Amino acid sequence: MSYSLSRSEHLATLKLSNHQRFQYFVDKVTEHGEIWSLANADGWVTLTSEGDNCLPVWPHPDYAAEWATGDWADCQPKSVPLAQWLERWTKGLTADETLLVVFPNLKEEALLAEPGELDEALREAQE
Repeated sequence: MSYSLSRSEHLATLKLSNHQRFQYFVDKVTEHGEIWSLANADGWVTLTSEGDNCLPVWPHPDYAAEWATGDWADCQPKSVPLAQWLERWTKGLTADETLLVVFPNLKEEALLAEPGELDEALREAQE
């Protein structure tokens, strides 16, 4: 279950810089133990950025839900427990050559990260 997110915090975090949202993502994910993305009956959604296959991730389902429009209207926020992410997802995403779009805002701005980069940041934050 996700943490409580006030409307004011929601709006304020979307105005943060890409680097600040990345750090917010790492802090919230390590604190609450969940990574959120979007999925439908066919699986997880991905997007293409500069020719790279990418998986968008958010720290809370409310942020993900805002992206469930247009081609993704049939998608729902879905979580991955942090322990499972660190155990299996980093290796799988790396093998699939999939980058991560970490906490994109509604202007489609975000940091792109290699799975290993995010893994390292999450592990460091847990220490």
